[in-house]
Order: sequence, then C-alpha cells, then structure tokens
Amino acid sequence: MITIQKKNNLVIVAVIGEFTLTDYREFEQQVLYKTHFDGKANLLFDWRDMLNYTVDVAWEEIKFMRDHGSEYNRVAVVTDDEWQTWATWVFNLFVNANVMVFHDYEEAEAWVSENE
Repeated sequence: MITIQKKNNLVIVAVIGEFTLTDYREFEQQVLYKTHFDGKANLLFDWRDMLNYTVDVAWEEIKFMRDHGSEYNRVAVVTDDEWQTWATWVFNLFVNANVMVFHDYEEAEAWVSENE
C-alpha cells in the first residue's frame, strides 16, 4: 500500500507493507500528472515501513525511470535497509537528478525541499 502527498513541487510517497505493481502504477500516474503541469518534481520515498516489493515492481521502476528520469530535480529515499539502499543507487543510474539515501525522515525532507 502507498500514500502519496503533494507539497508544492514535492511528491512524498510512503510505502507500507508490500509494494505492488498496482501501487507503483498509481505512483506513476501521480508523478506524470505533476511533472506534466508543474515541470520537474522532487521526490521523497519513505520506505521505512516497506516489507518487500514484487519483481514486477522492480522491472516497472527501471522502465519508468529510463523513460522519465530527467523529470526530477532531487530524489530522497528514507530507509534503514541495506538492500533498499543498494537498489536506490541502481535507480540512480537511470535518472538525471541528485539522489540521496537518508535514515532520518526530517533530514530527507529538508534536503529534498531545498531551493523550492
């Protein structure tokens, strides 16, 4: 399950439990809508409560980022999981944005919101 919030040029995505393909497609629609009308966006992924994700989500993420990776300024990921940290650096190969991993949510939000 995901929750999506929008604050100015920031899209905040929190994943709770399993991250499914349906959830990812909802994220895609929200972000594409935001960037279509407002230009480049900043993303904040809160993965602290994510238990796992399906293989089809990983594949969809690679395809989406390859096609839309230039539409972001900053991407912050909040996680304590080493596997998710590694996945974030792979994600970084497909985007033209500053990508950072954080353990603290407030630090991540402050960094990703700079220069708004």
